[in-house]
Amino acid sequence: MKLSREEVLHIARLCRVALTDEEIDRYAGQLSKLLEHFQVLQQVDTEGVPPTAQSVSLLNVMRDDVVMPSLPREDVLANAPRREDDYFRVRAVLE
Repeated sequence: MKLSREEVLHIARLCRVALTDEEIDRYAGQLSKLLEHFQVLQQVDTEGVPPTAQSVSLLNVMRDDVVMPSLPREDVLANAPRREDDYFRVRAVLE
């Protein structure tokens, strides 16, 4: 299905987008190809295929929570750029 310049301008007006003459020609070709792809999809036999919202089943992949000992405080703070006593020292974000 080939879109005309007028149809592209109409779509642009609906979208409230200003287009140059060059963009109108480019989008006419791109949108026409897109519509051709949809025409091919309309020919696919979907009889007996139930409607679906997901193409693959949803599955949460989560591991079980396992209680483990924490790292030693000195190991955690060893690479801190700045520290104050047993805490990370950061610059104030809000004053």
